[in-house]
Amino acid sequence: MKRLCIAACLAAASFAVAAAPAAAWQPSKPIEFVVTSGAGGGTDNFARVIQSIITKHKLIEQPIVVLNKGGGSGAEGYVYGKGGKGEPHRVVFGTNNAYLLPYVAKLGYKFSDLTPVAALALDEFLIWVNGSAPYEDAQSYIEAVKAKPGSFKMAGSQSKDTDQTLTAMIQDATGARWIYVPFQGGGAAATQLAGGHVDSNTNNPNENIGQWKAGQVKPLCVFSPVRLAKSEPVHGGKGWGDIPTCKEAGLPIESFQMPRTVWLPADVPADAVAFYADVLEKVSKTPEWAEFIARTAQTGRFMKGKEFADFVAKDEAANAKVFKNEGWVVN
Repeated sequence: MKRLCIAACLAAASFAVAAAPAAAWQPSKPIEFVVTSGAGGGTDNFARVIQSIITKHKLIEQPIVVLNKGGGSGAEGYVYGKGGKGEPHRVVFGTNNAYLLPYVAKLGYKFSDLTPVAALALDEFLIWVNGSAPYEDAQSYIEAVKAKPGSFKMAGSQSKDTDQTLTAMIQDATGARWIYVPFQGGGAAATQLAGGHVDSNTNNPNENIGQWKAGQVKPLCVFSPVRLAKSEPVHGGKGWGDIPTCKEAGLPIESFQMPRTVWLPADVPADAVAFYADVLEKVSKTPEWAEFIARTAQTGRFMKGKEFADFVAKDEAANAKVFKNEGWVVN
């Protein structure tokens, strides 16, 4: 039923965006950018860069105030968004947790309490090991884990979230078995791996780049359909584009990416959705956005309407399968 609800909500929102007259609605008071993470987190950086680009290029005349509401793995922000039903001046920034959190926790909101606007980027996930580990490719590391099931530790951010979901997918696809160790954020997972307290993590590029520059960790493969964009060398003469995809490395998982998403409360005017989608598309075409994407080694991809709806439906189905297999789904 959850999946049907998500598909129906997205289909309705896609139609509304397509049918809305261009720029018929304009903000009439200050706008709240509600961030579903703490200050300094990935979603916070995402929202604040967009705010700065909008301000610099004068894409919106009204002032923008950023509010951090990251409690409950972001649920606090979505609940706050729900509370603004019909209010188009409350814009919520998140990830795929907007539609996945209600699967694994009893919360004060449903996905139908949100209106999808757009996605602007995809966070990539990699398998990282300690810089002194003997493994130079993903397959050799997987084989080592398979040889000693339950003795290797995989660090990640939070429980029943993206990192643990990906770990479960790798286990299902390869037969390897880790002890999953959750931490409060990718920064802590990076520190633990650099210190040799865990054997690997599945961090995003931006979360481990400092430790890679120092040679404390090294990437084995990236869960992307294609290699990351070429970059300046980060360590040992290698840059992001030199990392093989995990499929190239022999893992039967072609892709695992987390969208950076934007939402409005339920029951907002369709032309308000179209207004924000248009503004965000303009943001995605600026040199400042291109610099941010390159600096954080994300994949830039703007999606709205049907394209966004199709992505969410596919992503939701893949994650829901893991949640059900792992017994995480709440009633």
